Amino acid sequence: MAGHMFSSLLLLWSVSHEPLITGGTYFAAEVSPGSTQSKALKKQSWSKQNLFTVPADLDVTLRSLDLSNNFIRQLPTLALPDLEQLDLSSNRLDLISEGAFQDLARLKNLNLSRNQLNINLGSNSKALGSLGRLKSLDVSKNGLSNDAAELFLKNKPTLDHLKMTGNALIRLSHSLFRESGSLKTITVDDNLISEIAEGTFEPLKQLETLNLAMNNLAHICDFKLSQLKYLNLSRNSVEFFVTREDYQLYSLEILDLSYNKLLYFPIVPKMNQLKYLHLQNNALGGYVNSEAAMVSEINALYNEIVKNRRAIKNSLHANWRLMPLVYIDLSFNHFTFFPLETLNLLSSVETLHFSNNCLQNIHWNIRNYNDSRHARQLFFHSLKHLNLQSNGLVYISPRFIKALTQIETLNLQDNSVQPCAENFSRQQISLKAPCAAFGQMTTLKHLNLRENGIKLVTQNSLQRNSLTYLNLRGNRHLVMHERALEGVQSTLQTLIISETNMSDLTLPCLTALTELNMSNNNLYRMPSSLSCSPLKAIDIRNNKFKTLNHSLIQHLSKNLAVMFISGNQFDCCNSEWMSILKETHLPDINETECFTHKRNFLVAEYLKSPSLYCLLHSEAQGVHFGQMIIIVFFLSLLLTGLIVFSRKFCCTQGSLCDI
Repeated sequence: MAGHMFSSLLLLWSVSHEPLITGGTYFAAEVSPGSTQSKALKKQSWSKQNLFTVPADLDVTLRSLDLSNNFIRQLPTLALPDLEQLDLSSNRLDLISEGAFQDLARLKNLNLSRNQLNINLGSNSKALGSLGRLKSLDVSKNGLSNDAAELFLKNKPTLDHLKMTGNALIRLSHSLFRESGSLKTITVDDNLISEIAEGTFEPLKQLETLNLAMNNLAHICDFKLSQLKYLNLSRNSVEFFVTREDYQLYSLEILDLSYNKLLYFPIVPKMNQLKYLHLQNNALGGYVNSEAAMVSEINALYNEIVKNRRAIKNSLHANWRLMPLVYIDLSFNHFTFFPLETLNLLSSVETLHFSNNCLQNIHWNIRNYNDSRHARQLFFHSLKHLNLQSNGLVYISPRFIKALTQIETLNLQDNSVQPCAENFSRQQISLKAPCAAFGQMTTLKHLNLRENGIKLVTQNSLQRNSLTYLNLRGNRHLVMHERALEGVQSTLQTLIISETNMSDLTLPCLTALTELNMSNNNLYRMPSSLSCSPLKAIDIRNNKFKTLNHSLIQHLSKNLAVMFISGNQFDCCNSEWMSILKETHLPDINETECFTHKRNFLVAEYLKSPSLYCLLHSEAQGVHFGQMIIIVFFLSLLLTGLIVFSRKFCCTQGSLCDI
């Protein structure tokens, strides 16, 4: 009786603990937070199982099924009434039976990307036509043509997200989205689209995100999508972007026109909410030699497109003046001038990328400007981050520096800008001084002067600002005055002076310095003033250090977290400092060598038995010292004997002379 009861209990336990699904990879049931009754969301993954067919006897209560990355070519009818998510991506699917999805009434997310659905269009499109409640559909990389895409989008009234990346679409017709009016996100990048019919997107009142990147679009002559928040037109062949003037409020926040053939600034909607504008890698500024000429040509183009016969007005500036832009990227264009007046209209912009252009000089070319007392001064009151890297810059107008009232980060890497000496008067700086008065930038925190050919940083060149980061790397013949950094000694946290060929370095007491890179120089000693600094990271690689100051390293070790030391000429037997750094992380310890009189060692090997190697060295030194004493003693005796002999000889000669 007891045995029967035990077997019954065992059977009951086994039934109650039966796995949710019989095959593939299992996932635990999920419980909705706050629910009084657990609701199992049953998932099963057969991904990468080398399947050629859909597994039989699937649990009919499945909510999510992953069959991706297999070799399935045909899809039969699926009897999974509770299924909400189905992933069939990266198979060889070319035939979906017409009734394959008819029992999937709750299916919301369907991924069919990376298949061959362009082969049996009739059956495949009819199968997809039965999915009237679908929310998300991905048919990327299926070789779909314009007509195939239109067939696949029939009866999709609830579709929110559509992805058709990497197909063969050439033209978007006005009927393409006729039966999918609820779309919020459309991604049709990496196709061959060169034409968009008028009215294609306008009926999609809920559309917020449109990705048309990597197509063949050449012109945007009449942008009307006021509902869009994000528009990606990057990597096309767009030469101009124009919005007709109206007073409708546009929701656009992000516009990406990078990697195109833009000749002019885009004319954006007058009433807009644009915050991020990507214009990098275009041809802006390449066919004009001044800002005035550029603005004139843009406005002439606008009037020609909209067939405006009235007097030409400055449509570009009128529209840009109202943009709440915080970020603009103009890098990798063809500017030979800095468009001061146009960019000054962007009163909210915080970040400006202007690297890899052809500036050479930033002159203060402002309309109605003269050298009288009433000189017109503009200001960039919101600009905090400015990137001018790789422009061949030699001259920066002092008035431009003065205009940067809130600047925090300035990147001048790979130019030819020299810092002004401390003895430059305000009058000299206000003229065409061949240097940049960084001391006037009182808000500056991050300054990159890497590879500018700077030869001298003089006393107080950086006074009156609050630098926390200074990069002087790659200035091959740099000499730093011993008081060059006194103006920033209480704020500077990171200093990079590598690859400058320095042989000696003197620094003031830098009380905030936590990171120092002085690698790839000819230094043989570390500045003793570093004992003032709470350094956490030091890089002294590839110098000429033979030893490091024991007391200095002892002091620095209190805060030091990482130190790079390889590529030097350390003396193994003068290396007490190494034992101090054992607790410090030395990432290149296995590449670091030290030397004795007989051979060199890897520091990691030497540190295992330092006393052994240097004891032998000391004994050898002791033998040499004893030998030297004997030699000196022998020479002394020999010299004494010669002196005695010479005296006796002289006395003998004297006696003979007296006779």
